[in-house]
Amino acid sequence: MPNGNNWQGDVLRDLRGTPPQQHATGNDPAQSHAQAQRRSPAQEQSPAQQQPHPQPQPQPQPQPQPQEPAGTGARPPGRSAAASHGPSVPPTRRQRPARSPDSRPVVDSALTGTARRPQPGESAAARISRAVRRIASSSAAREVAELTRTAEQIQQPVTTGRQIAVTSIRGGAGKTTVAALLGTAYAHYRHDPVLLVEADPALGSLPLRLGAESLRWTTADVADIVEPQMSLLDVTGYLVQLPDNAWLLPGSQGRIGAMLDTAAYERVMVALRRYFGVTVVDCETLPAEVARVALSAAQARVLAVPATLDGISSTYAVLQWMQGLPRHMIAGTVVALTSTTSRPGIDVEAAAERLRSTGAAVHVLPHDRHLAAGGELRTELLARPTRLAATRLAAEVFQLSQKRR
Repeated sequence: MPNGNNWQGDVLRDLRGTPPQQHATGNDPAQSHAQAQRRSPAQEQSPAQQQPHPQPQPQPQPQPQPQEPAGTGARPPGRSAAASHGPSVPPTRRQRPARSPDSRPVVDSALTGTARRPQPGESAAARISRAVRRIASSSAAREVAELTRTAEQIQQPVTTGRQIAVTSIRGGAGKTTVAALLGTAYAHYRHDPVLLVEADPALGSLPLRLGAESLRWTTADVADIVEPQMSLLDVTGYLVQLPDNAWLLPGSQGRIGAMLDTAAYERVMVALRRYFGVTVVDCETLPAEVARVALSAAQARVLAVPATLDGISSTYAVLQWMQGLPRHMIAGTVVALTSTTSRPGIDVEAAAERLRSTGAAVHVLPHDRHLAAGGELRTELLARPTRLAATRLAAEVFQLSQKRR
């Protein structure tokens, strides 16, 4: 379990399952995956149930103690173990789910054959033309230097886990794509574990974007399970492992009617933030209640906005309203302006400058054929301008999160 002096080293050691004297600085995702699989809740008992229960202390004069009714798992708030049953009765745990949920595929087997082969973010002609221009203008060295500086910003250490909330004003703005891009960038550049949380139970597409194949435990499920004494291996047994030491907590199993209330969301985020250097939260669209709570609790916020006239107009009104809130709200907000087509119907740069006048930072994500097609996000297929823009966005959002404690 992490301590206050070197929590990042502790969580990495905990993830690998190595004792302190054997801890190495390298990252071994294969080993951590094997460790997590051995402790996976797919076994007969959950990780928390496998922990030994504390034994009652012998009393000088034993007295019959009232037995707790079978099936109870939680004590009324505000009552301690001593007040409820005397000092000899161990504290009880929060009630566990009655049964372990079944694993469900992210994409129904009847639909898997409908997907076409993913295409690159830009055409071969565009890639060749860009490469020639880079050589002719000698811009390759400048790009490498800029990318190095950006990576160093993302890799800065944190004292406590940073939470970054991504939302939008309306559906179809690309918020899940932006959340996936941010989480992928942090997982690639950082050495501590990264968590992506789907706080949008309404058939969210974050698992599909991240390439998850099946889902089991959801945010609402884990809210009733996670406890402070759990180790990182216990926690990751309920998560979906992703490449580069990243983990996913889905919002639903793809079923209509899944619910997530603010109390469950807060329990999950408070309990999990100490295990992960950065947590990216894919929220519902505003003004949903969980989205408002996530935005206020996060150290940085990202508003995904389509590069359309109505998208710009609505976002400008929201940013003007945020100017009346405490200064850190708009100062810690970044607008991700996404181009939905290769030829937007507005002047994107002029629109970005107008949004910046409110005090928020603005980053433009260019049109990318790979992103526009939907499905699993594969970074090797992204156009080079998209990769650079996403990395710059991730760096600025992380820097803003560092300013808010």
